[in-house]
Amino acid sequence: MPASYSYDLRTKVVNAIDGGMRKTQASRIFQISRNTIDIWLKKREETGDYQAKVGYQQGYNAKITDLEKFQQFVQINGSKTQAEMAEVWLEKISDRTIGKALKKIGYTRKKNLRL
Repeated sequence: MPASYSYDLRTKVVNAIDGGMRKTQASRIFQISRNTIDIWLKKREETGDYQAKVGYQQGYNAKITDLEKFQQFVQINGSKTQAEMAEVWLEKISDRTIGKALKKIGYTRKKNLRL
């Protein structure tokens, strides 16, 4: 995910606009979109400041959180397909969720012919 603009840059842009510079001119000089400037100014109106958001969740919530329990489940049900494992799992989850968790614990069904 790309990093947000620094608070210093935000302050320079907002001060320039408050000083009489037009938004389009500021967007060209500071090389940011005019829409971004509009968002900062709207945020300042609503909250009083224009800092970047912090502390929000990135990504999805993992439905299988206890990986040790899942690893034991895989040892017991490892011969089944992912769809069959999803049906046997305690909660209602998809076979894609099972696949993601299998990848997370490093479980693979690939044959190693070099042994």
